[in-house]
Amino acid sequence: MSQQPAPAPARQPLDEHAAESARAYAAAERAKADVLASVLEDIAANGYPSPESGVPWETARDAHLARLADEQPRVA
Repeated sequence: MSQQPAPAPARQPLDEHAAESARAYAAAERAKADVLASVLEDIAANGYPSPESGVPWETARDAHLARLADEQPRVA
């Protein structure tokens, strides 16, 4: 078996709309990762938050479902 790495496949360019969509998706995912990283850094620096300061998951779920029910219907 050869120690040579397999050649990378040729890439096909994206049209401008697809490229912009990919950039927007990457930016949104990067923002989510930044939020997660800041939460983890806060936990590392200050410890876990007390349970009394949190919101029970049932309350968060019900609030989210209520927000979804209030939205206008959208066509996919």
